[in-house]
Formats: sequence, structure tokens, C-alpha cells
Amino acid sequence: MSDDAEVEERRPVLVYPFETVPETGTGDAVEVAPGVLWLRMPLSFSLKFINVWAIRDGEGWAIVDTGIQTKDTADAWRAAFKGALGGLPVTRVFVTHMHPDHVGMAGWLVRKFDARLWMSRLEYITCRMLAADTGREAPQDGIRFYKGAGWSEDAIETYRTRFGGFGKGLYPLPDSYRRISAGETIRIGDHDWRVVVGSGHSPEHACLYCPDLAVMISGDQVLPKISSNVSVFPTEPDGDPLDDWLTSLAHVQSQVPADVLVLPAHNDPFHGLHIRIEHLIRGHERSLIRLQRALAEPKRAIDVFGALFARPIGPDLIGMATGESLAHINCLLHRGQIRRETDGEGVIWYRAV
Repeated sequence: MSDDAEVEERRPVLVYPFETVPETGTGDAVEVAPGVLWLRMPLSFSLKFINVWAIRDGEGWAIVDTGIQTKDTADAWRAAFKGALGGLPVTRVFVTHMHPDHVGMAGWLVRKFDARLWMSRLEYITCRMLAADTGREAPQDGIRFYKGAGWSEDAIETYRTRFGGFGKGLYPLPDSYRRISAGETIRIGDHDWRVVVGSGHSPEHACLYCPDLAVMISGDQVLPKISSNVSVFPTEPDGDPLDDWLTSLAHVQSQVPADVLVLPAHNDPFHGLHIRIEHLIRGHERSLIRLQRALAEPKRAIDVFGALFARPIGPDLIGMATGESLAHINCLLHRGQIRRETDGEGVIWYRAV
């Protein structure tokens, strides 16, 4: 995920209605709408927390997103059940998408309460697929992919070492789930929630919109202060996830009113959904223009970081930066604005048409 400074536009004026925020990892909660609680689970990387949500559902709580699988997160959930959630059970677990900070504790929660996991099909299947890579050696397709991007042998060796780590961030998913689909209306407690699907950040990201409460749980599809990571990965090297994401942002804007309270996975709840979406779309279109200009001379994927990111890209960020750069590159390729050639070493060079 990139800070807004990297899209070279003044951040839009959004309204943050809550002066009080839940304390991370304590089980503390803030009510953001009738029967909807906001909690924060701890993370140990650059993002220090993830927002998760509890919706009153009959005699218990429906949970939306779960935090990454760690002892600290489990302790935070135990504190929440004793405290803000009043000792009531979990009725079901919704997951917006398959990234470990969202789905990591889902397996733990559904087993603890004998509840059902509710998730879109592509997110569930993709999560199971990636978790199955745990313990495998790095595949040759992946090595070829990153060599093509211009990675050094040291970077490739780091990829080999870290490959298969996805499953470490989550409890095993249950062997069955309840599929949720775009446009479906789901009754949770006293209110109907509609599934609004996006893609690009992940394959079939499910937002939940409640017209009665004028609330949308946006997951990572729309964030107020950072731009969602949109990347190309070795499993689909010719994919165009950036176009998918921009298209689905416009779809969200058409399906959800401008005045909703947006409940994002990171940062604080806010008003200003349509303003934020327009800012994100314009910012990435400007990045594409800047990238095309940078490709007046042939460059590899690792050579365009300066055109897309304000911060220096070190070894710890090269994977994410390469994925995001290739997302922008592939978008220009699909639009016919650049072309590519592969040299004798397997390295891919890109140049504006």
C-alpha cells in the first residue's frame, strides 16, 4: 500500500467523525452505528493495526475481518469477548478478502464458536491455494518472473528463502464455507447488508453496504489515507489488476451513495467516499502518464520505481514495489501505449510506443 504522497495530488478533504478510537489489541471497542462495533487488532509491520468489525446478530456477533494469526491477536480477541462483546458468541465470520491480516484468525474463530465462514469464492479458493505453498521450494516460474523484472541474484535468493510464507500468517481455513456473491443481500441482525465486490487488490474483494445504517465496510478496497496495493504476481504475469481496480472503484461509486460512513481496514472511519474514489482514480491515471514518459527510453520494471514512488525502495520493499510497478506497466501494455522486448538473459525491457 502506498502513501497518497506518491500519487502527487493533494489529499482530498474527508470528514472523520470519531474523536475516540479503540485502543489496539485491548479488546476495547467504539460503536460506530447502532449494533456495529469498531475494534483494532495489532499488526507487527509498517501498518500497526487492522480495523475489524462486530455486528450484533441476534444473540451474538457477526465478525467482519479477523486480524493476522498471532498470539497477540488471539489475546486481543479473548479480551474483546470478555469486555466489549459481553461474553456473547460469534454467530458467523465474514472476511472481505484473503490477505492474512484479514483472514488470519478466521479459522480460529469459526472453530472456537462452531460458526460458519462467509467469504467470496475466489478469495476462499485463492487463500487455500497460497496456503498450500507453505514449505515448497520457490518455483521456476517465480524465479523467471523476477529475473525478467531485473532483480539481482541476491534479491532472487531472498525470494527463494521467503517463498511459502503466506500460510504462516493464518490458521487453517475450514474445509467448507458459505459463498457470498456480488449483489447479494444478507440479513445480519436487524438490517440488510448488500455485497459490493471489487477486484485488483485481491481477486473478489467483498465490501458490505447497509442502506439502513448508511454504512459501508470497505476492507482494503477504499482506504482514506493510503492507496491499496495493486500488484502483478508470478502466478499471473500478464494480468492487468490495475485496470480491474480502477474499474471496480468506479463500480463501487455507482453502487454506494456518497454520504455513507466508510469503515476501512486501515486508518479511521470517514465520510467522503466518492471524493476519495475520484482522487484515487485520478492519482493512478497521473502515475500512468508519468510512467509512459519515463519509458521514452527502454527500462526494466526495477528501473521505474522513481517514476511511481516518492520513497526510496530498499531490499525490504522491492517485492511490493516490483508488483505495483508491473501493475502499471501491464496496464499501459493492455492500452497499447508501450511495448516490451526480452533480451538474451531473460530480462524484459519496456518502451513507450
